[in-house]
Formats: sequence, C-alpha cells, structure tokens
Amino acid sequence: MVCEGKNKSYLKSQNLKIIGRSNLRGKVKISGAKNSALVLLAASLLTNEKITLDNVPLLTDVEKMSNILKNLGVKLQIKNHQLIIDSTNISIKELPYELVNGFRASFFCIGALLARFGQASIPLPGGCNIGKRPINEHINGLKALGAEIIIEKEIVKAKLVENKNRLLGANIRLNCPSVGATETLIMAASLAEGRTVIENAAREPEIQDLCQMLNKMGAKIYDSGKEKIIIDGVQKLHGCSHKVIPDRIEAGTFLIAAAATSSSITVSPVIPNHLEAVLNKLEESGSKITKKGNSISIKSNNIKAVDITTAPFPGFPTDLQAPFMALMSIAKGRSKVTETIFENRMNHVELLNQMGSSITVKNNIAQINGVKELSGMTLVGSDLRSSAALIIAALISKKTSHIYGLEHLDRGYENFELKLSKLGVEIIRETKRKIISEKSYENSKINNKKLSEIKVA
Repeated sequence: MVCEGKNKSYLKSQNLKIIGRSNLRGKVKISGAKNSALVLLAASLLTNEKITLDNVPLLTDVEKMSNILKNLGVKLQIKNHQLIIDSTNISIKELPYELVNGFRASFFCIGALLARFGQASIPLPGGCNIGKRPINEHINGLKALGAEIIIEKEIVKAKLVENKNRLLGANIRLNCPSVGATETLIMAASLAEGRTVIENAAREPEIQDLCQMLNKMGAKIYDSGKEKIIIDGVQKLHGCSHKVIPDRIEAGTFLIAAAATSSSITVSPVIPNHLEAVLNKLEESGSKITKKGNSISIKSNNIKAVDITTAPFPGFPTDLQAPFMALMSIAKGRSKVTETIFENRMNHVELLNQMGSSITVKNNIAQINGVKELSGMTLVGSDLRSSAALIIAALISKKTSHIYGLEHLDRGYENFELKLSKLGVEIIRETKRKIISEKSYENSKINNKKLSEIKVA
C-alpha cells in the first residue's frame, strides 16, 4: 500500500482543526510532483523491463494508479519514496469501473497499452468537478496515429487497424494545449512506426519530466517543453531509473500560505523556473523572493492586490488559482482573478465569502475587495486545490476552523498538516464519529442553497 497509515476509510469523517492567525517560520521539504508521478507510472507500461522511480510522493492518487497497474498484472515494490515497477507479465483486459471512477489520470494508460499491445479498453474517466475536460484531443490524436476507437457503454475501446502491428507516426495539431492529451500521444508515439510531430503541445514541466524518462528508456523525443514536439518511434523501450521532479504546485501553495500570513519560510527542493509566473505575482503583491540553487525563500508583509489570469505553462497555473484567491481576499485593494482553463473552478468563492471575504464572480472572473480579516468556520472542501485554499484562509482567520474534505486534500499533498505543524501552525487531524453532512449547515447563511451546490469545486 502506498499510503499506509492514512486511515483512508474514514477520511470523510476527518477534519483539520486549525487555530487561526498563524505565523509560519522554517523550512518545508517539497515532495515529488503528483502530476508527474502519475504519468510516469502509466509510462512504465511501455516496457517489459523494470522501472525504478525515486522521489515518489505518498498520496492516495498514487495509490490509485498503483492499484490500476496491479490489476493489469504489474508487480510493484515500494520502500519509503522509491517505487520499483515490473510490467513483464501484463494481462490486457478492461480496467474495472471501480478503479477508474472519479480518477481522471487512469486514462493516461490508454496510450501506453495501445502502443505496446495494440489494444486497450478503459472506462471513461471522472475526476474533480472543475469542468468538462473532454478527451476529444486524446481520441483524435490516437486515431491520427492509426488506432480504431469506439466508445460504447462508457467504455473507450482502442485497437490497431487491421493488418497493422504498430501505430504509425503522424502530424498532429492539438486544438488546445491539453496536458493529458500531449502526454497520452507522446507515450503512444514513442513506439509508433516513423515520426510523429505534435503541434500546439502543452509545455508543462511534468511533460518534460515524462520525456526525460522516456528518453532514458530509449525513446527519441525532441524539443519537449516547446510548442512542437518531435517523436521518432522505436521498436522497443527498456527499463531505467528516474527521479520525479519536485511538486511546483505544493511549493507554490506553501509560498502563498507564507505570503497570506506575513511569514518567512524556505521551500526546497524546487526548480525555481517552474514557478516563475507565481513568484512574479508574489513579488508584485509585496513579498520578497530569494532564489538560491534548488530553494526559494519568501518574506512577506503588507500584501497588496494584484490581478492574475490563469494560463498554460509558463503562465500562472490554474492549480494555484484558488490558493492565490485566498491570499487576495486579505490583500490591500481590489484584485481580479480570471480563470481561463476550466469553466467551473470558482465555486470556492461562496465558502471564502462565508469566512468574511468580499468576492463576486461573473463569467469566470472574480472581483476581490480585500478585507482586514477572515473568521474561522467549519467548511467542507470537495476539490484538491480549493481545499488547500480553505486551509490558507483558516491560517489567516481569527478563531478556529475545521476543514473537512481531506479525501481530496490527501490526493495531492503529502503530510500537509505535518509540514504546517513543523512551520509553527497549531493544526491537528481529528476523526469524528459522524461524517459531516448537509444537515450540519442548516443554520448557515448559504442562501438556502444545497451544500452540494456550493462545495468547493
């Protein structure tokens, strides 16, 4: 089990009790990147030799992907943060619905399985309720590589065209720079016959990490991190050892938390240029940033309002939009946050307003009037990044907060409360006998909306 000791069966009854008006001080050790580890696990399916991954974060999402691989017959050994993956004896079969339901990263497996075995069958993915995130780009790209794909009864079934034993290289232009589609097509093209060119490709660091590992395995991938990626397919890929890059989103979350609490901390290890857009906005809002090697230090006081617009890398990451909004809620002045990636990633505004913030939203644009202070509350997060935003708001607040929804938080933050505790935050994970429900909010001022309608998306 990847996440031993997490008591996952009771996560919905757990909450973080946070004493507000916190001041952070010290150093934070940043874990391996969740979004990189997940796709690297999928990429291990491309070879029948062993892959050793170091710096693997111990997260429930990583455990879910590991269970998917185990279901296919992959042997996994984990020790501390090292994962040894042996995909020699894989049984090609349809992945069970219960393994992939609500877990979008499961769809990463389709490109690797199709390329290596000529077929794949995967239920349509779910995931966080932050928007449609269609798989059209994945499907169209795989078809361009020579796959036949049908979708029936919510199952995506892909196979090579008749009389072909390999995918065929192709020129593919994505309609939007989808990270998932770029990763899927890179994996599929790595074993295709001939050259594949992917234009309008996503440029995220996690894609670059995938390409680096695949090249260690014998792939021929050029210009990762650019808008046009070239892949010359090879006959076979072999095993390798690879270290997962640091999680830029986790690092950004802690830096934003420090800014919100007028604190001074250092995060390490990080790759500073992965966070350039975030660091620029933190500096613009009044924080002093110092970069030294693989560490970033921040010193903050008197935060002022700044505007942000989310964008694909190297722009401001959508995954830090909600945490940054929590920061802007107490900034001096009026700020604007524009979400351009997902159409349903502003629902956390309702809960921040319940804590005393002054935010209005129209057409995915939030207008924020900074307030002097927030007030602690009992709240339920229903998405990974917005749950982190609620915790940041709780750190700022007067009084005590109880943040539920830890089944989402634990998907992407390893030992989040322990790391905050080491920085001086009074925080503890509690387990209640009763799972919090909508009835707990009957007397709250939520304009008679159901909790399910305003939970953080």
